[in-house]
Amino acid sequence: MHIMDKINLKQFEVWFITGSQHLYGEETLNQVAANSQEIVKHLNDSGNIALNIVWKPTVKTPDEITAMLQAANMSEQCVGVITWMHTFSPAKMWINGLKKLQKPLQHLHTQANRDIPWSSIDMDFMNLNQAAHGDREFGYIRTRLNLARKVVVGYWQNDAVQQKINIWSRVAAAWADSQTMKIARIGDNMREVAVTEGNKVSAQIQFGYSVNGYGVGDIVKYINSVSEKEIDFLMEEYQDKYTVIFDHSIREAAKQEIGIRRFLEEGNFSAFTTTFENLHGLHQLPGLASQRLMADGYGFGAEGDWKTAALTRSMKVMAAGLDSGVSFMEDYTYHLEMGRERVLGAHMLEVCPSIADGKPTLEVHPLGIGGKADPARLVFNCPAGPALNAGMIDLGNHFRLIVNEVEAVTPTELPNLPVARTL
Repeated sequence: MHIMDKINLKQFEVWFITGSQHLYGEETLNQVAANSQEIVKHLNDSGNIALNIVWKPTVKTPDEITAMLQAANMSEQCVGVITWMHTFSPAKMWINGLKKLQKPLQHLHTQANRDIPWSSIDMDFMNLNQAAHGDREFGYIRTRLNLARKVVVGYWQNDAVQQKINIWSRVAAAWADSQTMKIARIGDNMREVAVTEGNKVSAQIQFGYSVNGYGVGDIVKYINSVSEKEIDFLMEEYQDKYTVIFDHSIREAAKQEIGIRRFLEEGNFSAFTTTFENLHGLHQLPGLASQRLMADGYGFGAEGDWKTAALTRSMKVMAAGLDSGVSFMEDYTYHLEMGRERVLGAHMLEVCPSIADGKPTLEVHPLGIGGKADPARLVFNCPAGPALNAGMIDLGNHFRLIVNEVEAVTPTELPNLPVARTL
């Protein structure tokens, strides 16, 4: 399967499971099912949620609950479950099933009706529409079991509520993607660097992805098998997409891209790393290849940083289909003017054009490190607007995800800095 097929979020399902019990009779249970089906249809028709929400029959007994949650575990399409207690659903019924659940859990704390029907409300209405009661009971047992979960509160037709469901659903899709993520480390990490190291076994236990190393020669074999006709075809694509300042190094960069892409596709990898200290057999550091592969959904980390490669891939999945971009990047240098502090982010070469402001320029310049030929790269600025900086680090006995909300601003002209950059 081509890697981009994995970022079709519509291939993923979120199961919508409604809780009740037999106490209220068949008529009430029929209404519970009808209301939950209406909610699911509205969520899917809203256009606000990237994944498919799939209605499941109301669960009313411990056995039904356990069977439903075990089925969610076994489903390859199901990436998480949304639970809602339309009526009162005694929480002891949920203990065994919740203990077995291995998929992300969202508790939607809502109710079928938006308003209280002041003039007509009676006990039949109260027995049916008591999510305020049932969801608290469910909330108690989740807390008692110390379960990780997301709670979304509010009326199900509100855009703000649907956006919270959507965000959680996208994260659930990224979680599912990480369970089978394969990361190829092409060469080792940059020597003597601490933060790019980490425990790969601990990461696979906690996050699911598998990280393995490959010699540069494994990739050179694929690159050397690329034909001139294939390079010609890719060069035409470069001409269409970018403003090309032609240099013979661009053909070599195209050859690298084709070879690395083929290696990743045949190995079913969804993320990879390179390092300028392991380039034996390569004519240049594969910067352009890394940029364009990231734009196609691959995760990437420079200098062997597989944790960043995995995080980039996961954020690519979470952001799929949005009018925004995701890239590996480093913070390089500061502007410390009082009241106008700035951080200049860039990298030697490998910044994804999904965050480009306008049409990138394809250029060749000296690199200064790595001891190879001058490499090709896409040069561009990034647009202004709200953004996130995120990084994953290994602190020995646990991983830490660090996230900063930042404001990207329009960079000052940087005529002598031939790399992609953001400020």
